[in-house]
Amino acid sequence: MQLETPVQGTVWKVVVKVDQTVKAGETLLIIESMKMEIPIESPRSGIVRELLATEGEQVKQDSVVAILEVA
Repeated sequence: MQLETPVQGTVWKVVVKVDQTVKAGETLLIIESMKMEIPIESPRSGIVRELLATEGEQVKQDSVVAILEVA
């Protein structure tokens, strides 16, 4: 499952690591856009298989920032 950004902005903080198990609703990373912090949450429980964005990186709206293996 691919997780995309809802807005254009800067990756402010990456909260999880690759191969980490996450629950539905858990924050994976936080995007800063227009001085607002927008959490990117896991829609389902699973395992983080890839992180495609790093802290400080600029991302466009609908950019894939993580790959989640759904449990």
